[in-house]
Amino acid sequence: MREAIKEAARGWLHLTIGAAISLLCYLMVGVALFTVFLTATVIGAGVLPESVLLLRRMAGWERRRTAAWTGTPVPEAYLPLEGPLPARVRTAVTDPGTRRDLVWAAAQLLYGSVLWYLSLIVWAPALLVDGVWTGLAGRRPVALPLIGRLAGLAADWSRALLTPTPSAARDAALAARIEQLTATRAGAVAAHGAELRRIERDLHDGAQARLVALSMRIGLARRAYDSDPAAGRKLLDDAQTQAEEALAELRHVVRGIHPPILTDRGLTGAVRALAASSGLEVVVSVTGLADHTGPGDGHDQDASTGHGHGHDRDTSTEHRHGHGHGHGHGGNGSAGHGTAPRAPAPAPALDNAPRAPAAVEAAAYFVVAEALTNAAKHSGAARASVGLARERTGLRVRVRDEGRGGAEAREGGGSGLTGMRRRVAALDGTVRLTSPEGGPTVIEVELPCVW
Repeated sequence: MREAIKEAARGWLHLTIGAAISLLCYLMVGVALFTVFLTATVIGAGVLPESVLLLRRMAGWERRRTAAWTGTPVPEAYLPLEGPLPARVRTAVTDPGTRRDLVWAAAQLLYGSVLWYLSLIVWAPALLVDGVWTGLAGRRPVALPLIGRLAGLAADWSRALLTPTPSAARDAALAARIEQLTATRAGAVAAHGAELRRIERDLHDGAQARLVALSMRIGLARRAYDSDPAAGRKLLDDAQTQAEEALAELRHVVRGIHPPILTDRGLTGAVRALAASSGLEVVVSVTGLADHTGPGDGHDQDASTGHGHGHDRDTSTEHRHGHGHGHGHGGNGSAGHGTAPRAPAPAPALDNAPRAPAAVEAAAYFVVAEALTNAAKHSGAARASVGLARERTGLRVRVRDEGRGGAEAREGGGSGLTGMRRRVAALDGTVRLTSPEGGPTVIEVELPCVW
């Protein structure tokens, strides 16, 4: 009996709130008439979109109530009310969701009040009947559950009236997709502009300045060579040093546009080179991707600052890169001090696996580079892991460090994470960052592509 009373009280509360919404719908009749009058006079057309937004909020409240009662979400599908006033008015009038909300409001005005009144009528007789039936006969309550059934009936009607049609759902999904693509396009354009400015700045302040100094140094050497050969040779030596520095600057700029190692060794070799030069102990695992790193090693020649060992397992390869004991990989098949064996070559099946498009590989590379750089600079971690996996719909990248966490709060949505998100969003990918205080920090990126 106690449980039956609790359930009946819950149903009656649901019906009471529905009656309150019915009263709001009654007030919305006056708002609708006022809106129609102002819209007809043209000067008050701006009231129409705001009234439709108010109606959407009421319908959204009813959807949440219905979902809480039934345990099943009620979908919604609306066209966005954005843009200039004429476009907003046209959208508000032509949106199928607006018509469904109006039909629901008119129906709620009736069944919300009627069902609530019925619940009031049922309460007293139900308590009397079930009190006797349960107390004397020891049977299950039969009258109090009627109030719950009335609440369920109200929820069923609200669900039927507020669930969008398939065509309306498709239109709303298409509109949301267009809005998302517009935002990602704007982000991609902004990122492209920032990248061009960075390249221009690097070329102007770095390589160009060094080349100008080199030209002047060669000119001075030519003029001094006949009169003072020793001074001329010194100037030529300085010019050679400046030429090497200019080449290093140019390599840095080119690496920022598209790292050559991606072309030479593929994504797996490039990521292993990043791992070796990160200053952390990094485990790299690769599943289903082509491996062009050569027999047993995936490190760049410029990043041989550790020692590694690894093993193949099924269709994945895993390598651990350290930064403390080794001094680079020699050409004799040894690593570190010459005692640790090289990792065995990946399975031949991986050599024939297709590669992701160049833009996808570049995005994945820069995601790993940014994540490992942040881990080395800010997290205080000594270990990290990088996972690359080929999936049916694209490429998945996962970077985890065992640091202090709080990456989102620490960077405040800074340029590093913002640039990463923009680069991934430009390819219609997704970024998920999990970084609670105390760690660990996990960055998961999915880049869609066709293999």
